[in-house]
Amino acid sequence: MTVSHASVFTPMAAELPPDTDVDAILLDLGDNHVAAPEGKEQDELAELATQARGQGIDLNIVVVQGNRGRDSDLRDLATTVGGTEHGTVVVFSDDWIGTYSDSINRARLEWAEDKAKFQGGHTTTAAQIFIDRLEAPQKVSWTAVTMVLLAGLVVVIGGLYAVKSRRATRAQAADAVEDAPTAPAR
Repeated sequence: MTVSHASVFTPMAAELPPDTDVDAILLDLGDNHVAAPEGKEQDELAELATQARGQGIDLNIVVVQGNRGRDSDLRDLATTVGGTEHGTVVVFSDDWIGTYSDSINRARLEWAEDKAKFQGGHTTTAAQIFIDRLEAPQKVSWTAVTMVLLAGLVVVIGGLYAVKSRRATRAQAADAVEDAPTAPAR
């Protein structure tokens, strides 16, 4: 059987979790920056969103019921909502999290997601963990690490160039001595 390379490398279309009404979510976010299913208490989540906004994180929280679809669908929903709401959008299901941000890089978002996942439907706990990790200072400055590695690479290349130049100079000197005419013996 022949496999078509075009079908193997075709990316999957972005999908939203089943039965998701984006317009209803956007409308629900309007009052307190939280969108949750009917019957889900929003007060604690709204307080967390307000605290995050006070710390400079323009946060919107969306809660979906259960773990519907794939976990990557939550990121697609966050991206769709983020296209309208801007800032940082976090979507919680019972065990998964999807995020989007126009101000926080993907690595930091996923670092914050890691500890907040699998909280068994305790959205307030997951949201608090997520926000705490976003507010925590970075322990490692990756820019500084990159600059040190780059400087080290430049020093190593310079050192290798110097060694190679000395070897070439010595080889030329040795060749000159060998090629020099010898004086006739008397």
